[in-house]
Parts: sequence; C-alpha cells; structure tokens
Amino acid sequence: MLAARYKEMLNQKSVIRDMFYFACDRVVAHGAENVFDYSIGNPSVPVPVAYNKKIAELLEGPDFITVHGYSPNLGILSVREKISSYLNKTYDMAYKADHIFMTAGAASAICHALRCVVEEGEEVIVFAPYFPEYRPYIELNGGVMRVVEPDTTAFQIDFDKLERALNEKTAAVMVNSPSNPSGAVFSEETLKKLAALLTEKQKQYGHEIFIISDEPYREIVFNGQTVPYVSKYYDNTLSCYSFSKSLSVPGDRIGYLAANPDCLDAEMIAPMCGQISRGLGHNCPTAFIQLAVGELIGTTADLSVYETNMNLLYDAFTDMGIACIRPNGTFYLFPKAPEPDAKAFCDKAKYANLIFVPGDSFGCPGYFRVSFCRDTETVKRSIPVLRDFMRKTYGI
Repeated sequence: MLAARYKEMLNQKSVIRDMFYFACDRVVAHGAENVFDYSIGNPSVPVPVAYNKKIAELLEGPDFITVHGYSPNLGILSVREKISSYLNKTYDMAYKADHIFMTAGAASAICHALRCVVEEGEEVIVFAPYFPEYRPYIELNGGVMRVVEPDTTAFQIDFDKLERALNEKTAAVMVNSPSNPSGAVFSEETLKKLAALLTEKQKQYGHEIFIISDEPYREIVFNGQTVPYVSKYYDNTLSCYSFSKSLSVPGDRIGYLAANPDCLDAEMIAPMCGQISRGLGHNCPTAFIQLAVGELIGTTADLSVYETNMNLLYDAFTDMGIACIRPNGTFYLFPKAPEPDAKAFCDKAKYANLIFVPGDSFGCPGYFRVSFCRDTETVKRSIPVLRDFMRKTYGI
C-alpha cells in the first residue's frame, strides 16, 4: 500500500512549479523570446568568478578524498568556523562553530529547525503572505500551522492578530525577512516588539517559543538599506540561511542553520540536527561545495540588477493603477490583482505569455507574485506586453 499522506499531496502540488511548467510548455510553443516567465525564484545573475575558480581548483587538486569523500555529519569544521566568525563580525554575535550546522539550503535548515523545537501537535505561527512550502515543512513534521492574516498596508506584523494566535501550544514563530513574496523587511522596531511579546508569552506559558528565521534574501535589499538580524533581538532564534540567492547558486543546495549562542541548550542544536539527519536521509551537503562557499563567506554575486528590475516593474504596475507595496528587498513584487480572484487573473495572463503566481497559496488571496529575477532586457520587453494585456482585458 502506498503512503496515504503523500498520495494526497499529489493533489496539492506547488502552484509556483505548476506555473513554471506551464511557462516551459509555452516556450516550446511560442519561443523563449515571447514568453515572460515571472513564476519561479531562480536567480538570474552570474555566479561570482571566484566561486567557479575555487570549485575548479578543488576539483583539479590532488586531495580527492577531502573533495569527494564524506564530510563530517555536522559539516566541515573549517567552514563552520568561517561562518561563525563572519556572523560574529557582521552582527556582533558570539557564535562558535558548534552552533552551526551545514545544510542543503534554507529548506533543509528550516526542516531541521522545526524538528529540533516542535513536538507532535504543537503549533507554528506563520505570517501571511508566507512561502507556501512552510505548510509541508511544518505538517509533515507533525506540527500545526497557524496563520496570522496579513497587514496589507505594509506587510509588517499585525500584533493584535499575532497576540490572538499565540497560545500554550505555540512552539515556534516563522519569520521571513526580506519576505518571499512581499519583499517587505521587518524593521528593528517590529523585531523588538516581537521579541518583547514572545518573551512575555514564554513566561506566561512556562516554556520556550522559538523564532525560526528564514533568511535566504538577507543580502538582496534596496535603497541602501540593511536587514536587521533577527537573532540579535531574541535569544531563542534559529537562523536558516541559504547561499542560493546571494551567490546565485540555487542548484548547489548549500546553506546552514545557526543556533543563537544564548538560546535554550544552544550547544545541543547542531548535534541534534545531526541525529535528525538520520531520519531525513540528509547526511550533509556535498563536501567541495561546502569548501567553495567557505572561501566566499560575505561575498555576493552582483545583485544590483534586481533593484533595476524592481523599479521598472513597480513603475509599470503603479502607472497602470495596480496597487503594489514597493518592496525593500528580494526579487519579488506582490501586487493586488485587478479583479478579486487572483487565480482568474493569472489564468488570463498566462495565455498572454505573462506568467505570474496567484497569492492564494501564499495565504493572501487577491494578490499575485511577480518573480523578477530575469535579465533586464527581458523585463523591458515584457512591459509593453503587460500594458497591452491590461488594456485589452481590464481597460487599464
């Protein structure tokens, strides 16, 4: 007999992937130059030259065991030391290598973090709009996902709604800043208020409430802003990072979990993740990819194109009267659809070869996500097509 829960999931496929596959079919039928795929968040800027150079150096070197062999279960120590040193220098923290666990990207880090701090039946709070995969991450771990409805005026936290959602079963709160899909960055004021509330609730309920901070877009910010580091404001924070966006290497599947040195049983988190890996079949990321990123901690690809693309599309949508909060980071826009049903809007747009993702699966019906990690010339060519579609379909 096949496992029922996974059979059921066949009817709950990723909307993002479905739109991406639709775009692939349209490319075959209409040509790549005529299809404007804003569905999937696949980084489009070149990988830093130094990254490819380091990989070539490793692969051509004589030490094939270090490069191609098993790495330690928690990750290569020298890489964990470099990560902890970088976090300490950048965010004035006190990490040691013992607080770092190497993972196959942020998704793996989040799944490990959830298993560290959430027991069967306990609740994890997420803020809409949220990354849709949070649901399987939480529910396949036996947790219950509780959604706080969005503050669509700025996509910051609605603290009245959050306070109503918190209860004795709350084990963790998911934070994603900068946010996929809204591009919002939680302000220092927001994070201080969140930390104060959770500290109060920990005392009230008599147990810890962890923040699981999803941080793959930490370096993609606009207008010279910086992103407040969540762990700096709240001790019981597990930071989940990916190099996918900063280095433009999503297919290399590399990231880490960093346990705040002052969190509950901080020294146990990474070893626990090592044990959790036995059940997930994780068994640590590829050794030479760990070594390569270890040489480039703090380095990024040229991410400036994302701000250029954001400004082009934001101006285009708002000029057409489409309501949209200007994002502070990431490579996403999250406009309000020109009709109440965003799914219907996206279905119409896709046959004009404009591929967007409806916001329903992000917990925010009526909105749609635009992933603008494309080359700028493609973005520019899409705008007349977008204007023509809006004019013919909605008269705007």
